[in-house]
Amino acid sequence: MRKITTVAALLACVASAPLAAKEGMFTPQQLPEIADDLRATGLELDPEALSDLTGFPMGAIVSLGGCSASFVSPEGLVVTNHHCARGSVQYNSTAENNYLENGFLAKTKSAEVPAAPGSRIYVTTALTDVTDRVRAGTDALSPTDRYDTVEQRLKDITAECEEKAGYRCQVASFYGGAEYTLIERLEVRDVRLVYAPADSVGKYGGDIDNWMWPRHTGDFSFYRAYVAPDGSAADYAEENVPYQPEHHLKVSASGLDKGDFVMVAGYPGSTSRYALLAEVENTFGWNYPTFQTLLTEWIGTIEDAAPAGSDARVKYESRLAGLNNYEKNLRGQIDGARRVGLVDRRRAREAELARWIAADPSRANYGTAIAQLNALEEESAQAARTSFWYGNATRPQLLGAAQRLYRLSKEREKPNAQRESGYQDRDLTFFRQGLQALDRRYDPVVDKAEWLLFLNGYIQQPTAERVPAFDKALGLTPQTTAADLPGLLDSYYTDTTLGDTETRLALMEADPATFEASDDPFIELAVALYDYDRGLEDAAEERAGRSLALRPAYMDAITQWQRSEGQLTYPDANSTLRITYGNVMGGSPFDGMQYLPFTTLEGITQKDTGEEPFNAPQRELDLIEAKDYGKYELDSIDSVPVNFMSDLDVTGGNSGSATLNAKGQLVGLLFDGTFESVNSDWDFDPRTTRSIHVDSRYMLWVMDKVDGAQALIEEMDIVE
Repeated sequence: MRKITTVAALLACVASAPLAAKEGMFTPQQLPEIADDLRATGLELDPEALSDLTGFPMGAIVSLGGCSASFVSPEGLVVTNHHCARGSVQYNSTAENNYLENGFLAKTKSAEVPAAPGSRIYVTTALTDVTDRVRAGTDALSPTDRYDTVEQRLKDITAECEEKAGYRCQVASFYGGAEYTLIERLEVRDVRLVYAPADSVGKYGGDIDNWMWPRHTGDFSFYRAYVAPDGSAADYAEENVPYQPEHHLKVSASGLDKGDFVMVAGYPGSTSRYALLAEVENTFGWNYPTFQTLLTEWIGTIEDAAPAGSDARVKYESRLAGLNNYEKNLRGQIDGARRVGLVDRRRAREAELARWIAADPSRANYGTAIAQLNALEEESAQAARTSFWYGNATRPQLLGAAQRLYRLSKEREKPNAQRESGYQDRDLTFFRQGLQALDRRYDPVVDKAEWLLFLNGYIQQPTAERVPAFDKALGLTPQTTAADLPGLLDSYYTDTTLGDTETRLALMEADPATFEASDDPFIELAVALYDYDRGLEDAAEERAGRSLALRPAYMDAITQWQRSEGQLTYPDANSTLRITYGNVMGGSPFDGMQYLPFTTLEGITQKDTGEEPFNAPQRELDLIEAKDYGKYELDSIDSVPVNFMSDLDVTGGNSGSATLNAKGQLVGLLFDGTFESVNSDWDFDPRTTRSIHVDSRYMLWVMDKVDGAQALIEEMDIVE
């Protein structure tokens, strides 16, 4: 029998290169299959232990619902990236009391402040295979009935799981719907901000350095999980107490050196490594380039409408950071696809798979399913192109609130179990908190400027890509020009009452007739668009129903083909717990370019200009000049390591993931990848794939010597 390997040549298909990264975002259940390679790479823990989600160290790994994190004390202290907690810092900031600029440190637990509304900490406690229950009898159904049946079963399974108080459950799909796993997660709802360094540390280098190496970013922050006095999950209350996790990570003050084993445990968002050629061509030939151009204009629009230092800029800082990050990511994706010839590589891969299928008549059904799936992908791509500008033209925040509220009124007429996801009773807390969060993330002047940008793009589209219901409601005609748009929008902002939080919250209890009789302009627009939007949704669900019948067959073909080649197929990332591993190493993404594995404190001073984003605190600069390294120096670089690089296979959602050494101790936090490696979401390249981590020694050095967070250091288990 051929040995199962961890590098999938099916996806890599590149010439061998030195320092090749290890491919694979593995589920905990897959780890026993790669135990030999884990040990050979340097793991000292028992690989079997990593598949125990309630044991050490996996029991300390948590999700924030978009970022990853981990417990680092027995009192519920959670460490994650600065950029993951920055929304909470922004939410608690004002122009007069700007924690983004000055940093935030609660000297005592009583000084900790609530995180942004909707903040959660999820602790995975159990996994259960529910594939048979979800898929049974669905093959014979029509696409729409298949989709509806699967969705209802997912909701039913989730509801049964959530009968256990304090738990938020999820049924995740793997391999294109071939497998389903019920994930039971303890939900911590009282999340408080404990410590975040100033942007001049936590966001040092800003958008200029984002996705780049060398980096010198202190991308770390701390939350604390709170529960009711009896230990049950509870909303924020002064009497709540810190949550006591069963496991927490020890933090290493001695850290790592070049070549050492590292692994990351976290919740990567999504990858598309098994996407078919039609999706790849649409994404890189049209979608990404079009949206990247729009993002550039969007960022400029916000910056012009919300001047630096204004309260509006504070409100939009989190959005700006996200847009800048996404814009640069898309540029990297587009450049990476061109550099490796992604479209041609995907075409060659599908041809090779087709040859494997043709080699055995018993595999003919695979070929039929793949042909139908390709046609479906073409159809989906066309639908996405057609609705692109309409989707952007309906982005105003108060319109979004009105649409959600009107939809809620419609859904509340159904039994709870039959409502669409997002509108069931389990979702209403998030719904309410989203409406509340608008207070600190909405400004009418900025919102109107954004809407004008999107509408200007919309009115330039051909008639086939315009929406009559939208045009009629907004008063748009074929003769409407950009100069006409401000006058059409003025009344939306002067006559609406949705800018008031209490008004928005009260509408959660309103019936459809209340909305249909309203003269609020945003509500009127939401009502006018409702039927068209439901039509788009129905068409998307019908396509999804067809995909549920076809994609599992495609993924089975991939899996069997890879297995015949001695390769282990890992599923695309889907925000579920994954482990990836490798070593501390630099790299050479291009001829003549060499990346060293560590950056140093001295690199901060070399970059520093005194102006944002290279404006380190003066106290930090003084400490660096004095070479006051304390006990955090790495002898091989004669300084304190700030960031380090590894060959780990990660993606968005992994931000904040615990980086562990061979003993399972925290040695850093994953926070980024290099510009050359962002295309690995679609195509793994072992030469260019590199991940960037903030070193635990720099975290401790900043806490100890710059920000005076000794109480938190004493709370954690620090190991030398």
